Amino acid sequence: MSELTQDQITTRDHAFAVRIDPGPRDFSALNEVVRKGSRVGNERLDEDEHLNEVIPKPWGMEYCVYVDDFIDVWNLRIDEGQSTSMHVHPRKLTYLLCLMGQGVTDTLTGQHPVGAGSILRIAGGAFHSTRSIGPGPLWLIEVEAPRNKFDLIRLRDNYSRENTAYETVHAAAPDLPAKPVSYLPQARLREHSPAGEFAFGIRAGMDVFYRRQEGDLFHIPLGLTGVVTGEVDILARAQGDVRRPALDQYYLSLALA
Repeated sequence: MSELTQDQITTRDHAFAVRIDPGPRDFSALNEVVRKGSRVGNERLDEDEHLNEVIPKPWGMEYCVYVDDFIDVWNLRIDEGQSTSMHVHPRKLTYLLCLMGQGVTDTLTGQHPVGAGSILRIAGGAFHSTRSIGPGPLWLIEVEAPRNKFDLIRLRDNYSRENTAYETVHAAAPDLPAKPVSYLPQARLREHSPAGEFAFGIRAGMDVFYRRQEGDLFHIPLGLTGVVTGEVDILARAQGDVRRPALDQYYLSLALA
């Protein structure tokens, strides 16, 4: 598998969403690790309280930006030169949205550049690993539908975490309170990133359409349609996406602060 050059990573045009689907190598690898004893878990919505805090990672950190009964949205910081494990989510659909930085997502069959404004749609069963090539950290948003942080199997890892479950170690986040959203059932939202680089808010589709704001990067629809259909219709403002939002729907808006 050839390596992407820095020029290819920096200048390649991105579609609104690059689709990564599982293939024979993914199915073979998944069958093999399950046969050897790897298992996925089930998130317990009322018991796994550590998911409300910052989760330190050997490659950086992550924390939950938004969560309800059906989807969750996480902010990841991958430090320069570091990478996530080659892992898979057998049960859920994942979108990776790049807020800032440069990186590469590797699959079992190829590579995809990651840069500010890019979107990767990763189907359930597709192994993937993302690394930051710098300069500086790679900031990502991970959208998971349906929500289940423990739907995870690691195939390979630079930090000796193969075949281990999702972390339970966590750090308190006193400056990042997750606040209930009164008009969305069972929803919680954090309004900014740890150092204030990014702002997160919930906006009506009509507001998104008529009051475009400087710094807008992405708008993620909140509702059951994406969970049911397996297609979350994310608006990529960072890529000049001018599609009209659904005026009767709420969106999670991600923006530069």
